[in-house]
Amino acid sequence: MGGPGDPPEGMPEGAPGGGEDEYRSVVFDESFVRAARLQEFSAQERMADHAPAVRRRPALRRGLSRQALILVMLIAVAFGTAIYMGVRHPYTTPTAQQPAEPLRMTIIPLSPQGKVPGAADAEDLYAHSPAAQFSVGAEGLPLPAARRTSHFSDSQVIAALSTAKDYIVESSLYPAVLTGGQIRPARVLVDPDQLDQFDQSFEHPTADGHHEPTGWLVRFDPSRVQLADSKIRVQGTLQATEIDSSTLEVTADGTFVYALRSTGSAASVGSGDQTQVSLFTVRRELHFRFDRDDLRMHQAQLVVSYVQAGPLSCAEDSVTHLRPLLAGQTAKAGGPAGTDPYATGSATALCGSLATSAQPKV
Repeated sequence: MGGPGDPPEGMPEGAPGGGEDEYRSVVFDESFVRAARLQEFSAQERMADHAPAVRRRPALRRGLSRQALILVMLIAVAFGTAIYMGVRHPYTTPTAQQPAEPLRMTIIPLSPQGKVPGAADAEDLYAHSPAAQFSVGAEGLPLPAARRTSHFSDSQVIAALSTAKDYIVESSLYPAVLTGGQIRPARVLVDPDQLDQFDQSFEHPTADGHHEPTGWLVRFDPSRVQLADSKIRVQGTLQATEIDSSTLEVTADGTFVYALRSTGSAASVGSGDQTQVSLFTVRRELHFRFDRDDLRMHQAQLVVSYVQAGPLSCAEDSVTHLRPLLAGQTAKAGGPAGTDPYATGSATALCGSLATSAQPKV
């Protein structure tokens, strides 16, 4: 049996005294060698004077590998970013949407103080009326420069203004709505929460301030009048403001002037000339509200509709259709002193008198 001085791998096979010893189970592989704290110098290195036989190797670094360290750092950065965005994210926390309010509407007929002026040509009437400098159609409702608010971006403000303008165009300038009886062009722009009120207004119209078709749109009785000129004169403004963190409001104030002619079957209120053209003026003040769903769906909530229209007879029903007095026709004046739909301010009477200054000078 080998003694303590025998080689670690034991005595060679067949050598005297061979057998198991304490080093038999040790495997001197490459990793074992590399882990050694002492390293023997080479023969060349030992030739130097006073060179020690061995040198001490630096301890191996037992830390994380470079790849593992980078991975840990990336995870830490991602986690920190997630926490920061959760606290300081730029998006408004969605809130429960409130149901749309019912539309409140007021229709003020304006009765002429004398005969309704008329002429053979619509352009001549426009040129001698307060609408002489008005634009034609939708150009009379320019969009203002959009400005972001505390909780709504520029694009969202533009979306609200554009939707409000589209509703006004479809409900005030579209010929199929004005004299054709169509309602769908305006209906598709109404918030779903208001569709029941909208539909009931046309199916069962009532003068209750909530269910009058003429509060939703401008429509004439097609059995009595027709458009004499498709170039409707318009002047109006749009303004957007933030009501709260989830609501925008757009206020629209516009005056619309229509050239009308009798269909030939209208029942005359006083004497009139069915061949001549007359002007009819509608002033509409509409208040729209938009939540984020409305902005995304291109729809609007109508909350206020204030309308002054004339010349009309206060004795005529203006709930379902507007029934204008045409050229040469007269009606008894009603309400207080003359109301001018071209002037600012709102009428307070249920029926007013159309100021002579609001009529063409012919």
